[in-house]
Amino acid sequence: MKRIALLGEFDSSFPPHPATLDACAHSAAALGERVDVSWVSTRDASIDALREFSGLWITPGSPYKSLTNTLAAIRHAREQRIPCLGTCGGFQHIILEYARNVLGFVDAQHAEYDPYASQLFVSELECSLVGRELRIALEPASRVAAIYGATDVVEQYYCNFGVNPEKVHLLRRGELRITGSDAEGEVRVVELPEHPFYVGTLFVPQLRSRAERPHPLVTAFLRAAESSVPAQHASGSAAAKVLHNA
Repeated sequence: MKRIALLGEFDSSFPPHPATLDACAHSAAALGERVDVSWVSTRDASIDALREFSGLWITPGSPYKSLTNTLAAIRHAREQRIPCLGTCGGFQHIILEYARNVLGFVDAQHAEYDPYASQLFVSELECSLVGRELRIALEPASRVAAIYGATDVVEQYYCNFGVNPEKVHLLRRGELRITGSDAEGEVRVVELPEHPFYVGTLFVPQLRSRAERPHPLVTAFLRAAESSVPAQHASGSAAAKVLHNA
């Protein structure tokens, strides 16, 4: 049985959070597999704790309780080739981790934590995208385009922060590919092509998932998650939920 860690501070009143659980259920049913999903607070996200999971989803809802643990978890998934999906705030922290630990900008920062930092890789958007649906152009040869089976998609957002346009040229120096942009050319999707599954989206795909139409990104993420991780502690968390095809 696949075990997925949903990294973030669960809030049932925050629409993307219950939508994340629902999206996992929709895709698990479509795959005909049992999937154990557990919310893990960033405060408790030690690397040892995360070793029990076969996939990591960095969820919306930042600022997180522990920026240090969040970035360490993302780095662990990136370096250990653990399937990783980051949406909204998760996407933003994928950018921050990459800037610090791959590009070498150790002082790279997110405006939500320090709006006056000298190396802001994630800045406040000029216009809030909360609740908006926008068209996104995907790179034809990208993983995400293959997952969607399309290069033109519409997705819903729930964010106020995104990639600082002044830092995009620096992001292009590494292997992290920018594979989705909006009509103005702003970065909306990134991925690591050589990783089993490492995708970040500024939009929130789980908001568009339905039982009769599971979201393809979520389904692809669950499919990529390895099933070899021990599950003996699956019932140990009050936040755990086992999803399966009825």
